Amino acid sequence: MPPHFDLAQQPCTEHWMLLEEIEAPVFDTMIRHAGWHFVCLQEECCRSGVGLSRDQAIQQALVRALKGLKARFNAAELESIQVSSYPVFHIAKVTLQPRHIQQKTSLEMGVEDDARAVPAR
Repeated sequence: MPPHFDLAQQPCTEHWMLLEEIEAPVFDTMIRHAGWHFVCLQEECCRSGVGLSRDQAIQQALVRALKGLKARFNAAELESIQVSSYPVFHIAKVTLQPRHIQQKTSLEMGVEDDARAVPAR
């Protein structure tokens, strides 16, 4: 993420932080104005969690979904939360869209890598 960003964050898991009160389109605009790229990827990650409270079930599902993302992704957008409530417990289903924040586009990175690999004539 751009070094000058000072966004309200809270820890979620060992390797993930939650950005508080910011929607994906606004965050995307901030990233792009800083000259970086917010890459949207097609595959989604859905996981379920069970808890005695609604919040516990959501937290467990969120942690499991984040662990389910491939290591190459450094961001995720919370797409949806669905909760089913029963007399003694709750079941939550969380869907995340993997995202990646980077300084350069994939195409630019590929061109630079090729330029270094091929000697000039």
